[in-house]
This record gives sequence, C-alpha cells and structure tokens, in this order.
Amino acid sequence: MKTNFIKRCWRIARWLLAFYLVLFVYRLAYTYVRQDGPALSQQNSYFDGVANLRKNYASEKISFQMEAPPPSASGSAVPASAQKYEKTAVVTSESADFDKDDRSTRAQVTAFKGIIQYERAFGLKGSRELHMLIGISPAVFDSFYTEIRKIGNIQSMSVTKEDKTNEYRQLNAQKASLEKTLASLQDLRSKNGQVGDFVSLHDKILEIEGKLQDLGVELGNFNAENEFCTVKLSLFEGKPKTGISFPHRVKIALEWSIQRYLFCMAGVFLAVAAGFIILLIVEKLKIMQLIRQE
Repeated sequence: MKTNFIKRCWRIARWLLAFYLVLFVYRLAYTYVRQDGPALSQQNSYFDGVANLRKNYASEKISFQMEAPPPSASGSAVPASAQKYEKTAVVTSESADFDKDDRSTRAQVTAFKGIIQYERAFGLKGSRELHMLIGISPAVFDSFYTEIRKIGNIQSMSVTKEDKTNEYRQLNAQKASLEKTLASLQDLRSKNGQVGDFVSLHDKILEIEGKLQDLGVELGNFNAENEFCTVKLSLFEGKPKTGISFPHRVKIALEWSIQRYLFCMAGVFLAVAAGFIILLIVEKLKIMQLIRQE
C-alpha cells in the first residue's frame, strides 16, 4: 500500500518536473530567436509631423519611337517629352559614435554639393537625434544614397519616385487661365463706371495677382535651376549592441519559467479546489434529498 502511494507520488512529480523543463527550454530558446530593435514607427514618423517642408522636383527627358514615323532626312522621328517627378529617399540610422557620424554626414553633403534644406538636432548626450532634409542633384542621387547608407547602423531605408507631370501641367494651365482673367479685368479699367465698381475691380485684380504669385512660387520649384531630389535622414544616438551571455539567458529563462510555473500550479490548485467543493455540495444535496424521501 505504502509502495504504491510512493510510486504514484513519484509519477506525479515527474510529470510536474517535465512540465517545468518544457517551460524553461521554451523560454531559453526564445532568447535566441527574439530580435530586439528600436521603435521605428516613431522614428519614421518624424518628417510626417513637420509642416511646410521644401518640395524638390526634377526633370527627365523621355524619348519614344512612334509606330509609324514620317520619313525625314535624318531618319525616323523620335519625339521627346519632359517628365517632372519627385524622388525621395528616407534613411533611418542608429549611431554608436554620434559626433563622428554627424561629421561624416555633413562631409558627404558637401562632397556631393547637396543643400541642407531643413535641420533639427536635439536631445542630451546618449540619446541625441539629428534630422536633415537634404536636396541632392538628380545626377548624383543614387551615389549619395549609397554613401549615406554606410553611416551608422541602418535601421530602415526606402526610395520613392512619384510622377508630377500632370500636376506641373495643371499649374501651368491655372497660370494661363488667371493671366487671361487678369488681362480682361485690366481692360475694364479703361471703361466708364461707378466708383464702387472700380473698387471691387481693384480688389479682384489684387486677388488674382496674389494667386499668380503663389503659382509662381510653386512653378519655381519645377525650374531647372531648382531641380533636386530629396533625402530625409534621421540619425539616432544609441549604445553599441553587445551579445547576451549564456548565464544571463539562463537567469532570464529561470525567472520567467518559475513565475509561469507557479501561476499554472496555482490555477490547477484553484480548479481542483473548486471541483472538490462542487462535489461536496452535490453530495450534501444528495444526502438531504435522501433524508427528505425517507
């Protein structure tokens, strides 16, 4: 009798020990699989929250062969059209040597004859941030993008090219329409009318001239002398990453597995206790029912 009880207890202890070992091995393996990284969602959204950033546009000549080109002395005709586009690179880096990488970034901007169009640096030493909006000539954009990715420890990078040809044409069409309207209103000045009409006419002319000035600024970004591609660079200061030692991994696994094991045992104990109480209640109800029947 005593021997059977000991065997039964030993069997239960082995199952409990096996369950704990499964928890421990799982948590230890997880320390090798998990890869911690910075909260990039907040880093990447920095420029999204900054208003009135400079827009850079570039042009590219696109040639295409006509299906049935007319004969000419120089051969087949190859018409060309200018494509206006916006090309933006977003680079996020983590730096263990912030001052050195800051100098390297500025040196690359100078070497590629870029323009820092927006800059903000803030934070205390150990957690500093540097954000730059850099205008780069389209001819050297790819080379600059390659070099800037060598600075710091890259966390994210992307390049987006968006066609702006239709937008450029719409701005020109709006400008032409406003110029015609302005010319018509100016012709009305030479005609007779009441003073109130001339005051309203003057105000309308000033309004249209203001719109033309705003359009001129927008169209100025498309001019050949203002052609740039954009690089949005975010540099975050961080400590160099070191590997986690095996004893530390074991310590983490032990703490986690013991905590979870105790939670599971407490849950099992509560479930057994609740079941035992329910059985007692059922037995009591049966006894009371038998008494009443007698």
